[in-house]
Amino acid sequence: MENRRGRVDRRTLLKALSAAGTTGAVISACGDSSAGPIGIAGAKFDKTVRLATAGPGGSKQWKPGYALDFLPPEDMPTRGAASSVLASEPKEKLLELFRLMSTSRKWETTMKDLFLAGTDGLYGAFHTYVGEEAVAVGAIGALNEDDYIASTHRGHGHLIAKGGDLNRMSAEIFFKESGYNKGYGGSMHITDMSKGIMGMNGIVGASFYMAAGAALRGMIRGTKQVAVAFFGDGAAASPYYFSAVRSCKNLNIPVIFVNENNFQYMSIPVADTVPTKYISDYTKGLDLPHHLVDGNDLAAVYHATKQAVEWAHAGNGPTVIEALTYRWYDHSGFAGARVGQEGAVGLPYRTDDEVRGWMTRDPIPRYKRWLVAKGLAKEEELARVEEEAQAAVDESVEFARIGADPDPAAGVLNTHAEGAVLASQFYNRKGAVAT
Repeated sequence: MENRRGRVDRRTLLKALSAAGTTGAVISACGDSSAGPIGIAGAKFDKTVRLATAGPGGSKQWKPGYALDFLPPEDMPTRGAASSVLASEPKEKLLELFRLMSTSRKWETTMKDLFLAGTDGLYGAFHTYVGEEAVAVGAIGALNEDDYIASTHRGHGHLIAKGGDLNRMSAEIFFKESGYNKGYGGSMHITDMSKGIMGMNGIVGASFYMAAGAALRGMIRGTKQVAVAFFGDGAAASPYYFSAVRSCKNLNIPVIFVNENNFQYMSIPVADTVPTKYISDYTKGLDLPHHLVDGNDLAAVYHATKQAVEWAHAGNGPTVIEALTYRWYDHSGFAGARVGQEGAVGLPYRTDDEVRGWMTRDPIPRYKRWLVAKGLAKEEELARVEEEAQAAVDESVEFARIGADPDPAAGVLNTHAEGAVLASQFYNRKGAVAT
């Protein structure tokens, strides 16, 4: 690594650091006498070592269909550190992870079909997580039961992965009193603090400070709890993002920032708004761990999160994980979707070939093939798990259908200090408008 004059070769050093996964800025003090200490005027700094030399960000030539350039391998690797770490878990846990992924997929697919069929009169916003299940299940699977998660508007998969109640979730989509929010919250506001689920949130980027506050609470109480802030690529443009990561680094708050990079905001590609190759490059200068992983590889996400949890438990503070993945449907709603058909087609901001290409990297069959290839589960075992998952989803729909509608008078109970008084004035005991 030294040149003929005994000085460190800067280019060789940068390549070595990049190969080793080094994070943070590198000072160019490689034999240049003009370079001074950090903070002194005239000091020279080198560029940040990037996580990767190519990425979806910063590409002004991006066109619909270019996401195909970032397809991961057809199968999850059966060798390597991530594969070994996941394979070392008990069989019961491995099957549970498969159950959670399958349940998330089947619940959302069933709801999609019900929305489109129109027979149950479902309405309102519904942001599907289909195609991204390995991120939620992989990250949350590496947490302790009492750890926290802060979700997004696209959070059904997070809730299911953290143990959310399917019956109450379905009832909320049907706007029934037995729902998580008694029928008044809908898809984007499901919360279950009893399981450390701080809730889905319609405010883009709200997860950062929610997770930071929960993790700070754990620090003060000495409970060793960590919190995961899930966020999409668009939320990284929020003014809250860098501030939250920086503050967590300053105080060594145990937050794991998990970026679900699915290439699109609502319909604008990250290439138009992200100046760096990857979003995780934003915070590289803060000297904290960064993991860039295949978000459709359960083992990769699980391994990265497990390392982040160990880092946090050692008192070292936050970690950033960027998981590259792909959503199968439109940003919100079901444009281009059909009953009984997977994936949305005909959307103007991406090509159908791109959608179908990423569907071939479906994280659920990839994990299924990995389990079988490693000799950790048999095809028939996994088929039973899928059947049980569908049965649980179907039962939750029936639970929702027969549930009671909320009392109209309850509409003012949680929105006004004198809600009970107002309710008695405007409604009679049967819930009809008083005359």
